[in-house]
Amino acid sequence: MCDRFSPMHLSSDGYSSDNSDFSMGELENASNQPDFGLLFDVDGVLARGSTPLDPAKKAMEKLKDANGHLKVPCAFVTNACNRSHDKARQIGNWFDMEVSPDQVIHAPTPAKLLRDLHDKHTLVIGQEHRRDIAEDLGFENTCILEDVREAYPLLDYVDHEYRSKLAREGSTGNPNFPRVEAVLLIGEPTHWEGNLQLLLDLLLTQGKPTDAPSDVHQVPQIPVIACNMDLVFMAEACMPRFGHGAFLVCLEALYKKVTGKELHYTSLVGKPCEITYRFAEHTITKMARRMGINKPIKRLYFFGDNPHVDIVGANLYDRYIKQNALNAQNGNAVDSTESSGNSSDDTTSSPPSPSLPISRVIPTGVELNDQTVEHCLSMLVGTGVYKHGTEVNKKGPDGKVVYHGHRDIAHEPHLTNPHKYCHDVDQGIEYILERESMMAH
Repeated sequence: MCDRFSPMHLSSDGYSSDNSDFSMGELENASNQPDFGLLFDVDGVLARGSTPLDPAKKAMEKLKDANGHLKVPCAFVTNACNRSHDKARQIGNWFDMEVSPDQVIHAPTPAKLLRDLHDKHTLVIGQEHRRDIAEDLGFENTCILEDVREAYPLLDYVDHEYRSKLAREGSTGNPNFPRVEAVLLIGEPTHWEGNLQLLLDLLLTQGKPTDAPSDVHQVPQIPVIACNMDLVFMAEACMPRFGHGAFLVCLEALYKKVTGKELHYTSLVGKPCEITYRFAEHTITKMARRMGINKPIKRLYFFGDNPHVDIVGANLYDRYIKQNALNAQNGNAVDSTESSGNSSDDTTSSPPSPSLPISRVIPTGVELNDQTVEHCLSMLVGTGVYKHGTEVNKKGPDGKVVYHGHRDIAHEPHLTNPHKYCHDVDQGIEYILERESMMAH
């Protein structure tokens, strides 16, 4: 059975995150078109690793019509980093249905909106297909760490075997290697020690590590984009595994230890940041139009297994859209910092929100479908990171809550409270279909 959590508190900035103040189930009988969309995390909600969960199979069957097509616009929002067409094929095979690549939103996907950086010589950090992924996002001039290591062979000196190889064979390098103008961190790499060393070298030399800086405390920082701040994620193992957020913690700590300054992120992309949920709404609207649904999408349901990532993100977006609505009602500038329409010629946008750090602001002048959602409802399941009955905001030996979120996302414990807890995604879909007056076939 699904358990309803108590309504959200008012946060410190006065925004309400109570998702319970509206009624549903008022669909137009003539058209029978849904005015809501479904967003699913993948690991821990639909699958564990590469194995789909049985409740997820049942849930997807409930969402299909007699012809096996989805009745409700859906998208899949994961902080993993894969090629979208590969993940779409995998999800489609799991549930015997058609899934298009643009229904899959990986952690880096909203970086498509960061067009001001797309022409810069960008170092891409990650694992397989990282260069292809970056180019699919729009980054036109990329390199990977192996390119930097080959150009500056004396920098990566943690690996003793590599050091011995250099001593035997010598090194030439390429001092004419183009300056790295930006860093795109799309996922946790392998060999963290080498990645961390070379990243620090680039950050301390404005992307050209041929000469040591005279004062590391005064070096202007090149743009850094980080995709996916998850400290841990759930796969087949009995315990959560280190995620990209763990790598970022190491990078931030080393940068501050060396320079005395906080590492500045030009943009944070991926859950729980608002830009990802805004892009997800854009995607749901696109899917709805593709399905022939003409009604504006008014509600989003987001299924996740991690209270500190999925649920916080959905509640942050619910706060964001309600604040936008309040601003519009009061005649103030809409607090979205994004294009108000679908044309690149229509870019009337407001200044960045003073309540958000610059790393979380949605860029201006981007082409997105109109923002029509009025409520984003968070659905927590117990088949992944979260185990029902355990305390979400656990306290350490000093009595303080241990916070696993990113430092640019303020710790607001009440945002981990979901609109609903359900044992699994199948129970959650039953709840939604009943609430929305849609019966499973």
